[in-house]
Parts: sequence; structure tokens; C-alpha cells
Amino acid sequence: MNSPVAMTDHEAAQAALAQSQREVEELREELEETNRGVVALYAELDAQAEQLKKATELKSRFLAYMSHEFRTPISAIRSIARLLSDRMDGPLTPEQEKQVGFIDTTAAELADMVDDLLDLAKIEAGRVDISPAWFEMVDLFSALRGMFRPVLHNPATALIFEEPEGLPKLYTDDRKLSQILRNFISNALKFTPHGEVRVTAMRVGEDEVKFSVADTGIGIAPEHHAAVFDDFSQVDSPVQKRLRGTGLGLSLSRQLAALLGGHVEVASELGKGSVFSVTLPVLLPRAETAQPLRAE
Repeated sequence: MNSPVAMTDHEAAQAALAQSQREVEELREELEETNRGVVALYAELDAQAEQLKKATELKSRFLAYMSHEFRTPISAIRSIARLLSDRMDGPLTPEQEKQVGFIDTTAAELADMVDDLLDLAKIEAGRVDISPAWFEMVDLFSALRGMFRPVLHNPATALIFEEPEGLPKLYTDDRKLSQILRNFISNALKFTPHGEVRVTAMRVGEDEVKFSVADTGIGIAPEHHAAVFDDFSQVDSPVQKRLRGTGLGLSLSRQLAALLGGHVEVASELGKGSVFSVTLPVLLPRAETAQPLRAE
């Protein structure tokens, strides 16, 4: 016969085993419930991601459509303003000439805004083509100097291009780089009532080149540095309130720089000017193609 003690130990072991089995079953049920919750959460996230993708596509299509539709009336306004300025239909009074100039300037600003919106829509839709080629930076600076010469109306502000010396040829999309620098220069001229805007390029290590646009303008307070490259961002200042703008140019520059494998930066102090810069690789990374041709 089994002893009472032996029976007690056996029963205790059975009870412990049964308890362990119940705990395992409870854990299994909890795990299954958690898995069901995770699956439902993933399904909800997938649905939200799909909705967000559709909303982004609709926004990009709307911006592209709106931009194209706006271009025709803007061009018509500018053409009529130029005809009036050229006095094709007779002389203008000083006040009329001032008003026509205001119309042309405002239409030009609207045209720039439309172009920026269209470029942003293309970037978000992944429809921006990058066309890299070898080019000399001295040629880029020469082209930029020619672009801005006709619009330098403030004699108190000088636009200076330092000749790039000892720098290699660059293999990237020079049109996109030019667009970034044009945005930097335009902003600098707008917020520099007197002094200078200086454009420079320098080698950074062996593989990168840094382009900088430094001005002696109003500057930007440190708390605004992080936001200046956001969409529609504008610095809150008395000068900013007097000057119109969308805040799209710097955001577009940041996204273009990323497409070229680089990044943008700002260094500024309120009342002491700003330095906007873009750093790009000497050779544009090309993940889907072979190595670029050698520079001639």
C-alpha cells in the first residue's frame, strides 16, 4: 500500500501540474488576444497609410493642376503690364506708372509662388528628374551673376560672387543646384536693405563641396532656425511683415538638396545677418546606374 505521505506528495504534484497547465492556457489565450489586437492594429495602420497616400496624391495633383491653370492668367497680366510700361497705348502719369509697376511686381511674385508649388508637387509625387553632368563651378557662378544683374535695384546692397579657386568639377544636376542658390540669394537680397550678399564655394574634405550665401541683413533669431526650411515658414519680424512671400523657397531648397544627396544649413544672429549653405557630394550618388563618366 502507498503511504499517506506518498499520496499527499502525488496529489500535490498533480495539483501543481494542473495549476501550471491553467496558467499556460491563460497565457496562451492572452497571447492569442494580443496577436489579434496586433493584427487589427496593423490592418488599421495599413488603411490609414493608404488613405494618407491617396490624400497626398490628391494634394499633389491639385497643386500641379492649380499651378498650370494659374500660369496663363499670370502671364497675361504681366504682358499687359509690360505693354502699359512701354507706353504702347500712350503716356502714363507718374502715379499710373507706379501702379503698373506694382501690378508687374505682384504678378512676378505670384508667378514665383506658382513655380515653387509646382516643383513641390512634383517632388512629393516623385516626378522630379535628376540630370547630372560634369560642370565647372566658375560657369555656374557666372550664370548666376548674369541672372541677378538685371534685378539689382538697391544700390545700397552689393551682390558679390567669390571666384571658386582650386575646386574640382562637380557631377550633379547644375539646374537644381542653381535653383537652390537662386532661392538663397533672392532671400538674402530681400532681407538685406544695405550691406552685401556674398556667394562662396569651398571644398569640404575630399568628397563634398559647400556653397554658402552670406548676407549682412536682418538676421534670424535662434528660436526660428529649426523652422526656416519648413513649408510656408516665415520669420516674424517688422521687415518680414512689409515683404510678401510664401516661405516655400527654402523648403523647396531643402528637398532639392536631399535629392542631390546633400543637405542645407543656416547660421544666423538677429541683427547681424545670415549664412545659408548647401553641401553636396562632388559625385552625385547613383544607386540605380553605373559609376559616372570621368571628368574630362
